[in-house]
Amino acid sequence: MNSTLSPATFTVAAYPISPVQKEYYDREGYVLLPNLLSREQVDLLRGEVMEIMKIIGLEPTKLKQTGQYFYSSVLDHFVHSEVMRQVASALTGGPSTLYMPFTAVKTGQGGGRFHFHQDNQYTRHDGPSINLWTALTPMTEANGCLQIVPKSHLKGTLDSELSGDGDMHHKVRWEPDDFVQVLMEPGDCVAFTRLTVHGSGPNNTPENRIAYAVQYHRDDVRWLDGEKWRSLKAHPRWLDIHGCKEILPPEGKRDGH
Repeated sequence: MNSTLSPATFTVAAYPISPVQKEYYDREGYVLLPNLLSREQVDLLRGEVMEIMKIIGLEPTKLKQTGQYFYSSVLDHFVHSEVMRQVASALTGGPSTLYMPFTAVKTGQGGGRFHFHQDNQYTRHDGPSINLWTALTPMTEANGCLQIVPKSHLKGTLDSELSGDGDMHHKVRWEPDDFVQVLMEPGDCVAFTRLTVHGSGPNNTPENRIAYAVQYHRDDVRWLDGEKWRSLKAHPRWLDIHGCKEILPPEGKRDGH
Protein backbone atom coordinates (compact mmCIF):
# COMPACT_ATOMS: atom_id res chain seq x y z
CA MET A 1 0.00 0.00 0.00
CA ASN A 2 1.34 3.43 -0.95
CA SER A 3 0.94 5.72 2.03
CA THR A 4 0.31 9.45 1.81
CA LEU A 5 1.98 9.79 5.22
CA SER A 6 5.65 10.25 5.95
CA PRO A 7 7.48 10.80 9.24
CA ALA A 8 7.22 14.54 8.66
CA THR A 9 3.42 14.35 8.26
CA PHE A 10 2.71 11.69 10.91
CA THR A 11 0.64 13.56 13.48
CA VAL A 12 -1.56 12.02 16.14
CA ALA A 13 -4.93 13.76 16.14
CA ALA A 14 -6.00 15.56 19.32
CA TYR A 15 -7.51 13.08 21.79
CA PRO A 16 -9.04 14.92 24.76
CA ILE A 17 -9.67 12.82 27.86
CA SER A 18 -13.19 13.21 29.23
CA PRO A 19 -14.04 13.42 32.94
CA VAL A 20 -15.76 10.03 32.59
CA GLN A 21 -12.60 8.43 31.18
CA LYS A 22 -10.45 9.99 33.90
CA GLU A 23 -12.82 8.80 36.64
CA TYR A 24 -12.88 5.28 35.18
CA TYR A 25 -9.06 5.20 34.96
CA ASP A 26 -8.69 6.34 38.57
CA ARG A 27 -11.26 3.80 39.81
CA GLU A 28 -10.37 0.74 37.70
CA GLY A 29 -6.66 1.31 37.00
CA TYR A 30 -7.09 1.29 33.24
CA VAL A 31 -9.21 2.77 30.47
CA LEU A 32 -9.68 1.88 26.79
CA LEU A 33 -9.07 4.72 24.32
CA PRO A 34 -10.63 3.62 21.02
CA ASN A 35 -9.49 4.91 17.62
CA LEU A 36 -6.42 6.74 18.86
CA LEU A 37 -4.72 6.15 15.51
CA SER A 38 -5.96 5.82 11.93
CA ARG A 39 -5.56 2.56 10.00
CA GLU A 40 -2.97 4.22 7.76
CA GLN A 41 -0.94 5.26 10.79
CA VAL A 42 -1.25 1.75 12.23
CA ASP A 43 0.04 0.22 8.98
CA LEU A 44 3.12 2.45 9.02
CA LEU A 45 3.91 1.79 12.68
CA ARG A 46 3.40 -1.97 12.30
CA GLY A 47 5.70 -1.98 9.28
CA GLU A 48 8.47 -0.20 11.19
CA VAL A 49 8.09 -2.50 14.20
CA MET A 50 8.43 -5.58 12.01
CA GLU A 51 11.46 -4.11 10.23
CA ILE A 52 13.08 -3.77 13.65
CA MET A 53 12.13 -7.38 14.40
CA LYS A 54 13.90 -8.49 11.22
CA ILE A 55 17.05 -6.69 12.32
CA ILE A 56 17.17 -8.02 15.88
CA GLY A 57 15.61 -11.41 15.15
CA LEU A 58 12.13 -12.64 16.01
CA GLU A 59 12.29 -16.09 17.56
CA PRO A 60 9.14 -17.73 18.98
CA THR A 61 8.51 -15.68 22.11
CA LYS A 62 5.79 -14.60 24.51
CA LEU A 63 6.95 -11.00 24.10
CA LYS A 64 9.70 -9.52 21.92
CA GLN A 65 10.59 -6.13 23.30
CA THR A 66 13.04 -3.42 22.36
CA GLY A 67 13.04 0.32 22.94
CA GLN A 68 15.12 1.01 19.85
CA TYR A 69 13.77 2.91 16.84
CA PHE A 70 15.36 4.99 14.11
CA TYR A 71 15.79 8.75 14.33
CA SER A 72 13.18 10.71 12.33
CA SER A 73 11.10 7.58 11.73
CA VAL A 74 7.34 7.26 12.11
CA LEU A 75 7.96 5.54 15.46
CA ASP A 76 10.10 8.51 16.51
CA HIS A 77 7.22 10.89 15.76
CA PHE A 78 4.74 8.63 17.56
CA VAL A 79 6.86 8.15 20.69
CA HIS A 80 7.44 11.90 21.00
CA SER A 81 3.95 12.99 19.98
CA GLU A 82 2.68 15.94 21.98
CA VAL A 83 -0.81 14.42 21.91
CA MET A 84 0.44 11.22 23.56
CA ARG A 85 2.14 13.28 26.24
CA GLN A 86 -1.10 15.24 26.76
CA VAL A 87 -3.10 12.01 27.12
CA ALA A 88 -0.60 10.76 29.71
CA SER A 89 -0.67 14.09 31.56
CA ALA A 90 -4.47 14.15 31.66
CA LEU A 91 -4.66 10.65 33.14
CA THR A 92 -1.77 10.95 35.62
CA GLY A 93 -3.12 14.27 36.85
CA GLY A 94 -0.21 16.53 35.92
CA PRO A 95 2.52 17.30 33.39
CA SER A 96 4.26 14.07 32.38
CA THR A 97 7.50 13.03 30.71
CA LEU A 98 8.48 10.09 28.52
CA TYR A 99 9.82 7.21 30.60
CA MET A 100 10.35 4.37 28.12
CA PRO A 101 8.95 3.09 24.79
CA PHE A 102 9.06 -0.52 23.59
CA THR A 103 7.71 -3.02 21.08
CA ALA A 104 5.28 -5.69 22.27
CA VAL A 105 5.30 -8.55 19.75
CA LYS A 106 3.91 -11.99 20.65
CA THR A 107 4.75 -14.47 17.91
CA GLY A 108 2.16 -16.65 16.25
CA GLN A 109 2.05 -20.34 17.16
CA GLY A 110 4.74 -20.03 19.78
CA GLY A 111 4.06 -16.85 21.70
CA GLY A 112 3.22 -18.16 25.16
CA ARG A 113 1.52 -16.77 28.21
CA PHE A 114 2.95 -13.67 29.91
CA HIS A 115 2.44 -13.94 33.66
CA PHE A 116 0.46 -11.40 35.68
CA HIS A 117 2.72 -8.68 37.03
CA GLN A 118 2.99 -4.96 37.81
CA ASP A 119 5.42 -2.68 35.99
CA ASN A 120 6.35 -1.28 39.39
CA GLN A 121 7.75 -4.67 40.42
CA TYR A 122 10.80 -3.78 38.34
CA THR A 123 11.96 -0.17 38.77
CA ARG A 124 9.99 1.28 41.70
CA HIS A 125 8.18 4.61 41.16
CA ASP A 126 6.67 6.52 44.07
CA GLY A 127 3.88 8.27 42.15
CA PRO A 128 1.66 8.20 39.06
CA SER A 129 3.18 6.54 35.99
CA ILE A 130 1.30 5.21 32.99
CA ASN A 131 1.56 2.78 30.08
CA LEU A 132 -0.13 3.78 26.80
CA TRP A 133 -0.32 0.42 24.99
CA THR A 134 -1.50 0.69 21.38
CA ALA A 135 -2.74 -2.22 19.27
CA LEU A 136 -1.21 -2.52 15.78
CA THR A 137 -3.10 -5.76 15.02
CA PRO A 138 -6.44 -7.00 16.38
CA MET A 139 -6.20 -8.11 20.01
CA THR A 140 -8.29 -11.21 20.72
CA GLU A 141 -8.38 -14.01 23.28
CA ALA A 142 -7.03 -16.33 20.59
CA ASN A 143 -3.87 -14.30 19.92
CA GLY A 144 -3.07 -13.38 23.51
CA CYS A 145 -4.67 -10.02 24.20
CA LEU A 146 -3.83 -8.10 27.35
CA GLN A 147 -5.49 -9.30 30.54
CA ILE A 148 -6.00 -6.67 33.25
CA VAL A 149 -7.10 -7.06 36.88
CA PRO A 150 -9.44 -4.11 37.64
CA LYS A 151 -8.79 -2.09 40.81
CA SER A 152 -5.54 -3.97 41.48
CA HIS A 153 -3.65 -0.65 41.42
CA LEU A 154 -5.34 0.28 44.69
CA LYS A 155 -3.27 -2.37 46.53
CA GLY A 156 0.07 -0.62 45.96
CA THR A 157 3.21 -2.44 44.87
CA LEU A 158 2.76 -6.16 45.49
CA ASP A 159 5.30 -8.83 46.34
CA SER A 160 6.61 -10.64 43.29
CA GLU A 161 8.73 -13.60 42.29
CA LEU A 162 10.43 -14.78 39.10
CA SER A 163 8.02 -16.20 36.54
CA GLY A 164 9.86 -19.51 36.28
CA ASP A 165 10.31 -19.21 32.53
CA GLY A 166 14.02 -18.50 32.81
CA ASP A 167 13.70 -15.00 31.33
CA MET A 168 13.90 -12.84 34.48
CA HIS A 169 10.30 -11.69 34.14
CA HIS A 170 8.39 -11.23 37.39
CA LYS A 171 4.92 -12.33 38.41
CA VAL A 172 2.62 -11.67 41.33
CA ARG A 173 2.49 -14.37 44.00
CA TRP A 174 -1.08 -15.46 43.27
CA GLU A 175 -3.06 -16.38 40.17
CA PRO A 176 -5.76 -13.75 39.47
CA ASP A 177 -9.14 -15.04 38.37
CA ASP A 178 -10.97 -11.70 38.21
CA PHE A 179 -9.18 -10.29 35.14
CA VAL A 180 -10.77 -8.83 32.02
CA GLN A 181 -9.73 -9.66 28.48
CA VAL A 182 -8.89 -6.36 26.75
CA LEU A 183 -10.20 -6.85 23.21
CA MET A 184 -8.92 -4.16 20.82
CA GLU A 185 -8.94 -3.16 17.18
CA PRO A 186 -5.84 -1.77 15.43
CA GLY A 187 -5.43 1.85 16.48
CA ASP A 188 -7.07 1.41 19.88
CA CYS A 189 -5.01 2.22 22.96
CA VAL A 190 -5.38 0.95 26.52
CA ALA A 191 -3.95 3.14 29.27
CA PHE A 192 -3.09 1.53 32.60
CA THR A 193 -1.17 2.50 35.70
CA ARG A 194 2.23 1.21 36.74
CA LEU A 195 0.52 -0.56 39.65
CA THR A 196 -2.16 -2.30 37.58
CA VAL A 197 -1.74 -6.07 37.50
CA HIS A 198 -1.70 -7.28 33.91
CA GLY A 199 -0.49 -10.10 31.69
CA SER A 200 -1.49 -11.83 28.46
CA GLY A 201 -2.51 -15.24 27.21
CA PRO A 202 -0.75 -17.39 24.59
CA ASN A 203 -0.96 -16.63 20.88
CA ASN A 204 -2.65 -19.67 19.34
CA THR A 205 -3.03 -18.09 15.89
CA PRO A 206 -0.54 -18.22 12.98
CA GLU A 207 -0.14 -14.42 12.92
CA ASN A 208 2.03 -12.25 15.15
CA ARG A 209 0.24 -10.12 17.74
CA ILE A 210 1.82 -6.66 17.46
CA ALA A 211 1.53 -3.64 19.76
CA TYR A 212 3.62 -0.68 20.85
CA ALA A 213 3.85 0.75 24.36
CA VAL A 214 4.89 4.22 25.44
CA GLN A 215 5.32 4.80 29.17
CA TYR A 216 5.31 8.16 30.96
CA HIS A 217 5.76 9.37 34.51
CA ARG A 218 4.28 12.45 36.15
CA ASP A 219 6.99 15.05 36.56
CA ASP A 220 7.04 14.87 40.38
CA VAL A 221 7.64 11.10 40.47
CA ARG A 222 10.81 9.63 41.96
CA TRP A 223 12.44 6.25 41.29
CA LEU A 224 14.27 3.98 43.70
CA ASP A 225 17.95 3.79 42.75
CA GLY A 226 19.31 1.15 45.10
CA GLU A 227 18.36 2.62 48.47
CA LYS A 228 18.04 6.23 47.28
CA TRP A 229 14.98 7.93 45.81
CA ARG A 230 15.87 10.12 42.81
CA SER A 231 13.76 12.51 40.72
CA LEU A 232 12.91 10.91 37.38
CA LYS A 233 12.67 14.33 35.77
CA ALA A 234 16.14 15.38 36.95
CA HIS A 235 17.73 11.91 36.82
CA PRO A 236 16.06 9.81 34.07
CA ARG A 237 16.16 6.06 34.61
CA TRP A 238 16.93 5.47 30.92
CA LEU A 239 18.95 7.81 28.71
CA ASP A 240 18.89 6.00 25.34
CA ILE A 241 15.17 6.40 24.55
CA HIS A 242 15.38 9.05 21.84
CA GLY A 243 16.03 7.13 18.66
CA CYS A 244 19.22 5.78 17.11
CA LYS A 245 21.07 5.49 13.82
CA GLU A 246 21.60 1.75 14.10
CA ILE A 247 19.38 -0.97 15.55
CA LEU A 248 21.30 -3.53 17.61
CA PRO A 249 20.20 -6.75 19.31
CA PRO A 250 18.98 -5.77 22.79
CA GLU A 251 21.22 -6.66 25.71
CA GLY A 252 19.27 -7.81 28.73
CA LYS A 253 15.98 -6.30 29.82
CA ARG A 254 14.90 -3.02 31.33
CA ASP A 255 11.94 -2.91 33.70
CA GLY A 256 11.19 -6.44 32.56
CA HIS A 257 10.90 -5.30 28.94
